[in-house]
Amino acid sequence: MALHKDEVLNSLAATANVAQFVSFRPAMDSSIAQSYCRVADYPENHSFADPQSAVTALLAASSDRMVNVRSYEPNSPRSREFVYGLKSVDEVLGVLARLSEDKLHLIVNETIDINDGGVSGVAQGQLIEFAPDDTPRCVEKAGVASLPFHMGERILQTVYGFTPDLNFPANARVEFSIHPKVRGYHSRHTIIWEFESDVPEFLPAVVNWPNRFSRHLGDKVYGLLVADSLGLPVPRTTVVARRTAPFTFGRETGSFEVWTRTAPREPQPGLYTTVKGWLDPFALLSKEDPEGKHLQSVLCQAAVRAKFSGAAVAGPKGSLIIEGRRGEGDLFMLGHQPPENLPPFVVENVQATYKVLANRLGPVRFEWVYDGDVVWVVQLHCGVTGSEADVIVPGEATSWIEFDIAAGLDALRQRLATIEGDQGVLIIGEVGLTSHVADLLRKAKLPARLKPKPNDH
Repeated sequence: MALHKDEVLNSLAATANVAQFVSFRPAMDSSIAQSYCRVADYPENHSFADPQSAVTALLAASSDRMVNVRSYEPNSPRSREFVYGLKSVDEVLGVLARLSEDKLHLIVNETIDINDGGVSGVAQGQLIEFAPDDTPRCVEKAGVASLPFHMGERILQTVYGFTPDLNFPANARVEFSIHPKVRGYHSRHTIIWEFESDVPEFLPAVVNWPNRFSRHLGDKVYGLLVADSLGLPVPRTTVVARRTAPFTFGRETGSFEVWTRTAPREPQPGLYTTVKGWLDPFALLSKEDPEGKHLQSVLCQAAVRAKFSGAAVAGPKGSLIIEGRRGEGDLFMLGHQPPENLPPFVVENVQATYKVLANRLGPVRFEWVYDGDVVWVVQLHCGVTGSEADVIVPGEATSWIEFDIAAGLDALRQRLATIEGDQGVLIIGEVGLTSHVADLLRKAKLPARLKPKPNDH
């Protein structure tokens, strides 16, 4: 016979960290009777005189002085109504009285702030899914980060500085939340909310971003964390984020120089600062995004002694486009320099890096730097492009607007904002299909082609 949810919580509390709670079951006289409790400074399963005493004690012990009420039918593995963030004893007693009319079992637990910079989600078998600013029910919504368990666990450990307490059997489904400050009955960073056994072990992860967690950290940060979790060389990177404490990951490059890079919520090719050298991250965030709507973090990334730099993108029909130049690649990525012919050994090394990424993630786009021994991943995005030869974005147009790339990336961004949906763009000049210029055109989703200047050949 399956255990009730509060029986499961009571059992979990012996070893795992649960939110402080008091549970109730329907009584014969249409009232409710206490079943279990875990409240700080009270004995295990202390029997309170009545529901009012229990709720009073739980509210007083809660760090945020708020509680939630969960309801469920004993023979159903899924919860019924969930009421969040109740602040007074009378509010809680009113909810308990209303829900008890349907003979539901009830759990009152302390409210844990879901907006504290942590995440909530579900781990099941070899899959983990999570999102910030939500309860574990986030997995029923769009936009969760979905990852193989070992990758997700490593990313969470990197960001928050501790390994989540999620050591459960492979056939278990665990609802959890992770918090920068210790919370719950055992005062730990991980709280377990629900546990089910004997569920399917294999669920495929759909590794895709932007998602809610990548927007939480910044798109560049998330892509690099994914590459790092796969064991690929990522330069030593310190992230100064708006909503998490600073954290560091990646490998030493042998260089004592650094790049300062901004990380918007979603890709904005070439729009925000990337510069070699150190800039004050707080001043940079204040200057470029004072309202905090677009930039989520600033990266201080170890420089690589670049012999060649460039980018690689997955093209149509399984093709791979690799472009770059000798030395550093910032001017190439901005469209100020055309690609050069790369030596075969450089192309082969970049192809090998792409193969590792594509085998785990599917088609990807990434920026790389080659120091003569190692291909370093300095940006990573997922997805395939339609670019090939002189076609940046495939499609036909009723008319074509010419744009000389010598005017620069910002001028192109402004020009794209004025182009109508049935028009296309002819880029005058030589620019890489993997550059930020091409990324910006793909983001605009307008037909775009390259048109060399007459004196280019």
